[in-house]
Amino acid sequence: MPDLDWLPDPGPWAERLAGLRDAPSWGGFVALANTRLNAVRTNALARALDAAFPEAPPGLARPPVRLAVLGSSTVSHLLPAIRVAGLRRGLWLDLYEGPYGGYRQDILDPASGLHAFAPDDILLIFDAAHATAGFDVAQDADQARRTEGAVRDDWRRLWRAARTQLGCGLIQPTLLPTPVPLAGSGEHRLPGSRAAAVARLNAALPGLAAEEGIDVLALDAAVQRHGLSAWHDSVWWWRAKQEIAPAAAPYFGDLVARMLGARRGLSRKALVLDLDNTLWGGVVGDDGPAALVLGPGSAEGEAFAAFQAYARDLSRRGIVLAVVSKNDEANALEAFERHPEMVLKRGDIAAFLANWDDKAENLRRVAAQLNLGLDALVFADDNPFERDRVRSALPEVAVPELPPDPSGYADRIARAGYFEALSVTAEDRARGRHYAARQEVEAQGDDLPAYLAGLDMRLLWRRFTAPDLPRIVQLVNKTNQFNLTTRRITDAEAQALLTDSDALALRFRLTDRLADNGIVGIIIGRRSGADLVLDTWLMSCRVIGRGAEAAMRDAVVAAARDFGAARLVGVYRPSPKNGMVRDLYPRLGFSSLGPDGAEAEERRFVLRLDEAEPQAASIRIEAEE
Repeated sequence: MPDLDWLPDPGPWAERLAGLRDAPSWGGFVALANTRLNAVRTNALARALDAAFPEAPPGLARPPVRLAVLGSSTVSHLLPAIRVAGLRRGLWLDLYEGPYGGYRQDILDPASGLHAFAPDDILLIFDAAHATAGFDVAQDADQARRTEGAVRDDWRRLWRAARTQLGCGLIQPTLLPTPVPLAGSGEHRLPGSRAAAVARLNAALPGLAAEEGIDVLALDAAVQRHGLSAWHDSVWWWRAKQEIAPAAAPYFGDLVARMLGARRGLSRKALVLDLDNTLWGGVVGDDGPAALVLGPGSAEGEAFAAFQAYARDLSRRGIVLAVVSKNDEANALEAFERHPEMVLKRGDIAAFLANWDDKAENLRRVAAQLNLGLDALVFADDNPFERDRVRSALPEVAVPELPPDPSGYADRIARAGYFEALSVTAEDRARGRHYAARQEVEAQGDDLPAYLAGLDMRLLWRRFTAPDLPRIVQLVNKTNQFNLTTRRITDAEAQALLTDSDALALRFRLTDRLADNGIVGIIIGRRSGADLVLDTWLMSCRVIGRGAEAAMRDAVVAAARDFGAARLVGVYRPSPKNGMVRDLYPRLGFSSLGPDGAEAEERRFVLRLDEAEPQAASIRIEAEE
């Protein structure tokens, strides 16, 4: 069965669960969920959570998520696993189970339980027998093509109805390949074969979903990795119409929860790597670079090189790389500089800490240096002691259990789903270069103002456009530190801003002589009489320290004047992570409207547009067509 083998063993399971029943704590439940649980233990933990917290406990870091699970067959056995997988990410999930096979009526009937539930997201699960009911092995190619088109059209109608009537997100898994093949390797030569139809529908689903703004859970990829028998048990299918086997529910729940987390900006952003026996075989300080096991010549050396290639490719799709190693820095750097088979280069690493300090303390330094929260980090280390130490000291950091052999490092981290991405933008792919550029900026020290002036920075702004929306939604939902209100946004809400005459929604792109940093800032204001109330202002952490916030202020002042506003009203709502912008508005010339003080749940500030003078010094501001 698929195993959550990247998670540590729970240890004395019965004692820990009994302790939570006797003295419930949200943090204790989250900690136990972050251990390797099978289906039986997952269900037990879900029952204990329900008993301890009949509703969401107060003071959660994130608002509850309302998830409706609809299906053409039995889905009830999946709900506890989805609940616990959400818990693993600190998410409280309010779950709705649709009537057996009644997904269509639930979506289309405004008086249904689904509409009363008002979900944030719908998980729509089709079993293969239901999805391929219209196919017949006697069909020729044209008949099978028409049947396949009817299935796709039906999916589109359901998706559009759900999004239009409920305004929610929608996740649909690919089909499990459960139909029995009739022609073996020649199955594709039988157009009406249900097995062949499943393959074609699964191949078509990502493209269809992308056109409609639907997210696809790649269940077929998991089946390819684990085998169909790990995911489907025909006994459970015929007895209870459970297409996904109960034993596979914990893994399925994790696949769902990582997508819900990605929607809410919870995917990890940085991979922090140990060096000795993690990126190469051997100890560089003892053996020297030439003796390291890396690259061609041995299976182990090739496995280490493959892991480095995996990390490099992660960086090219937007994951920031860092190093934390107990080593002398000179020895560690020598391997990067002198070993001919090093796949990773020093320039790929945004933060490099090689010393003899406690690794937990070094991880705190990495987070500070990268302007990321600890909950953005994944730490990969071959040493069980170091993994346990970091988990104990920094429970926010994800620490995967690595297998004994380096050949499994990349696969183990990939299967954990830390870096789940529902979209990958140009800004994501360029993130590594941006962090390297920022390190260059910060290295200037006392010459920083002169250096910034020489960067030839330009802030390009415009109102939201449809092509920008994927990056806008991504940035709004994952930015925590430079975020004045931490207000999140759905795809539908972002789309609505394109035509809302009472909203001024601006996106900002920063370029310089080193790179085009892409979309790095968002401001959304809403008309209130003569005021423009800024309920969203955020900026990517990778451009902090360049004065871009002052340029954004000047741009929104100009846009607000054209919008017909007399004043800007800025809103600040404190969160556990946005203390760095507590005094942003006063620094930008706004006056307090009160209430004031560190304990206020919301503070407001005002700027009269007829009194606003430009503040940006080293950035040119240009409206972009």
